[in-house]
Amino acid sequence: MRAAPYLVGAVAGYLADARLGDPRRGHPVALFGTAAGRLERRLWRDRRAVGAVYTGLAVGAVAGGAALAARAVRRSPLAAAALTAGATFTVLGGTSLTREARVIGDSLAAGDLTAARERLPHLCGRDPSGLDEQQIARAVVESVAENTADAVVNALVWGGIAGVPGLLAFRAVNTLDAMVGHKSERYRRFGWASARLDDVAGWPGARLTALLAVAASDSPARTWRVWRRDGSAHPSPNAGQAEAAFAGALGVRLGGTLRYGDRVEHRPVLGAGHPPVTARDIDRACRLSRRVSTLALAVTTTARLTALTLRTRRPR
Repeated sequence: MRAAPYLVGAVAGYLADARLGDPRRGHPVALFGTAAGRLERRLWRDRRAVGAVYTGLAVGAVAGGAALAARAVRRSPLAAAALTAGATFTVLGGTSLTREARVIGDSLAAGDLTAARERLPHLCGRDPSGLDEQQIARAVVESVAENTADAVVNALVWGGIAGVPGLLAFRAVNTLDAMVGHKSERYRRFGWASARLDDVAGWPGARLTALLAVAASDSPARTWRVWRRDGSAHPSPNAGQAEAAFAGALGVRLGGTLRYGDRVEHRPVLGAGHPPVTARDIDRACRLSRRVSTLALAVTTTARLTALTLRTRRPR
């Protein structure tokens, strides 16, 4: 009975995201971002210690509030399932991710490079102005891979570990990293704690994403080989795991030179497939993302159900 509300709620929240995607207005994650932005303006100092306090306050408030809510409904299976469903729907972003990716893919397939460039910032932070069709397609596939881990698998992993507080706390950590975790002059020190906490929180889900990509691939042996060879070549300790596994599963090459505004990065090439990533590969990446996400739901809910069942049966 303790395990059933989480299973029902997690599946319901996953299906709600699959059907509806993110709401256009009033999304709880956007509301958290607004509150975190106000807190940043009050606390900002160019020091790591202040940034660590900021991160602790923001994430702690979310985790603490979620723990209190979960405690308040623990005696009502229906209320507990509803809370889990709402939290799961709030933190997942897989449907909106693939919708955005397919909009760009459709523009590329129609030969409308201008529309694809205009849409790319909805998905990632790269400067699209000088990108050609192949570079945009590659950026989209890389974003689908990385965000499958961040927007779906990692959230489900932390839900499996800690229930509703884990779901919401991970999304808070990931949101703070997107807000202050980048290496600009303003955030190099203040955002250090948010970026490192996101690295730690993202470690298990990134590797589970890669494993599930192997399981979901039409060529598991190739996917495993590319992931194990190239996953650690990426400058991010986590993004490279998902990107390398997706490159292996799709049989494409990812990485290379990337431009973020005035900043240029030269990343190692991941994979060994055909060089030009195309609009067709975007659709294939989206379908792989959905398979990986569904497997992640099955794995994490099974793990949580098993843990709760064993805890209930443990002699006292």
